[in-house]
Amino acid sequence: MQSTSEIKSLRGQIKAWRQQGLSIAFVPTMGNLHLGHFSLVEKAKTLADKVVVSIFVNPMQFGANEDLDNYPRTLSEDKNGLAELGTDMVFTPTVESIYPNGLTAQSYVDVPDISLGYCGGKRPGHFKGVATVVTKLFNMVQPDFACFGEKDYQQLQVIRTMVRDLSMPIEIIGIATQREYSGLAMSSRNGYLSDSEKDTAKALYRTLTEAADKLKEGNTDFTLIENQAKATLQKQGLQPDYFAIANNNTLKPATLDDDHFVILAAAFLGSVRLIDNLQVSI
Repeated sequence: MQSTSEIKSLRGQIKAWRQQGLSIAFVPTMGNLHLGHFSLVEKAKTLADKVVVSIFVNPMQFGANEDLDNYPRTLSEDKNGLAELGTDMVFTPTVESIYPNGLTAQSYVDVPDISLGYCGGKRPGHFKGVATVVTKLFNMVQPDFACFGEKDYQQLQVIRTMVRDLSMPIEIIGIATQREYSGLAMSSRNGYLSDSEKDTAKALYRTLTEAADKLKEGNTDFTLIENQAKATLQKQGLQPDYFAIANNNTLKPATLDDDHFVILAAAFLGSVRLIDNLQVSI
């Protein structure tokens, strides 16, 4: 497996692969990799001749009071895992190479409408940071395919919208959420949870499943389902941030005309913010 932190070196290898007529799949990550990330790499290997994985903790997508400094960084372990999977290249740029003029002087990409609400509403500027860094990485790697997890469902839809709106020649592939045995969605932030907190956290997925069952049974009182779910989470020891039933494409609040939904949820367990979702078709 090749590894580089230099943009020039990355582009040189991409050019060489292109001259050989090889296709490229890309998996952008912030590191601290787990089985969910590795499932993206496995899928990428089935899509293209070469797979590039980036590891970059992006400061632009963190808010003023969020955990940028404490975000877990496990580069050595991440590289070992990627090498075992047969990744062709890992790209580990520095903040200075991604934002040479600093964050305040950086041009940015803002994806309107779909970035609003949910995590976008709770974390102002977050999706601007995501869209900007993903655009920059896309320009560096120039992939044919890019793989993203469905756990971050709003992020996935933001990126799909951005790629479509900006006519980027990249196919965005969403990969199903990988879960622990309890149903808890795999996340780098799960590492902040104690064993007892992980036991509490599984209530998030269970509550999503209960809401999905109600939709499948024909219950269309979306507000009631949402409110009952938030009350359930509170009883289980979680503090709901949001719980919403939406159109799975536009992320607009669900209506009686919809038959493809996504249930989006975020909740705090202590200082740890957990997110999850379930897609439902009726």
